[in-house]
Amino acid sequence: MQSFIHLVHGDLTSLRLRLSSPPPPHMASLPSPILPSSTTQWRRWPAHPESSSAASAVVVGVKPAAYGFVASVIMSMVAGERMAEEDVLRFKAITEAGLAAAGAANRQDFLPFLRLLDFGRARRRLAGIAKERHDFGQRIVDEYRRRHRRRLAVAADDSSSSPPRRTVIGDLLRQQESSPESYADEVIRTVCLSLLQAGTDTSASTIEWAMALLLNNPDVLRKATDEIDSVVGMSRLLQEPDLANLPYLRCIITETLRLYPLAPHLVPHEASRDCMVAGHVIARGTMVLVDVYSMQRDPRVWEDPDKFIPERFKGFKVDGSGWMMPFGMGRRKCPGEGLALRTVGMALGVMIQCFQWERVGKKKVDMSEGSGLTMPMAVPLMAMCLPRVEMESVLKSL
Repeated sequence: MQSFIHLVHGDLTSLRLRLSSPPPPHMASLPSPILPSSTTQWRRWPAHPESSSAASAVVVGVKPAAYGFVASVIMSMVAGERMAEEDVLRFKAITEAGLAAAGAANRQDFLPFLRLLDFGRARRRLAGIAKERHDFGQRIVDEYRRRHRRRLAVAADDSSSSPPRRTVIGDLLRQQESSPESYADEVIRTVCLSLLQAGTDTSASTIEWAMALLLNNPDVLRKATDEIDSVVGMSRLLQEPDLANLPYLRCIITETLRLYPLAPHLVPHEASRDCMVAGHVIARGTMVLVDVYSMQRDPRVWEDPDKFIPERFKGFKVDGSGWMMPFGMGRRKCPGEGLALRTVGMALGVMIQCFQWERVGKKKVDMSEGSGLTMPMAVPLMAMCLPRVEMESVLKSL
């Protein structure tokens, strides 16, 4: 997880540097946090922020920051490098286009003969999205190959060079050498894109929902800040092993997933045989959608189901009991649950530890739900962000 911590450090550097001067109105949202840290840039930060422009909080967009962070974390695991800003924007556009196409109702689904005519140009649109994904994924694989060759050349000349750390692409390419048919580029590309596409938008949305809930419940935000200060302190950044000692932060994340699950109906399943559910006959081959959103707000199971109460999960284990299953359950449970909880926990914890957050204006954050497979916020969250004075020395040392 060391590389994971380095990503957090770099993201904080990016955000801190951007806060050193208020952005113009057309650039009020926070850029994707992917800039590398720079000691020279940090030295330009004033020693006493209360006497500088840093005393004024700036408006930032929470989801763009979260999306860039999550994409960089997963990209680091996949290919060993962070995702460049232009690649984050391009991949985000590809993902959004894919989700929109997957969630759209096409006439061809109900009148199959229209597929022969490509009615509405659905086939052409989907082919364009597929080609974009193909080109993006293949470029990741090709660039990794080029970097790997350069590292081998350097290692041949310098025996003291450290060995490269393991990555998903690296392991798959080694398997490709012994079994090229089973591990073709198409397989490697698909695995990498699946990891990126499945983990970015969902985790970024959860971070955005969690921050929105905290802004509407400042008492909970203060409790989370106090817990992090007491466990981690103010002399260093929160790290992944600290998450096990931050139960209240975990409660906040769990309560967020209860109110706003990653996928409100999970992913579509299919009945493998005829069965009966709640008195209804479900024929084999029927598409089944699990209404997790309603189950996790059922008043027969949850007290005050529509209220944000993290304390309800003290001592609660997220194992499917109590109708709490935002990642599904059983053999078809989401395999990325552990990664998602750690990514969201690290991002949210560091955001709380290092910055003061307030609402823009006195009105509460609009918690309306938008449409989509992953239920985004209808109104993207904008928040006032200010570096905490207590963490200034830590931030400057990054």
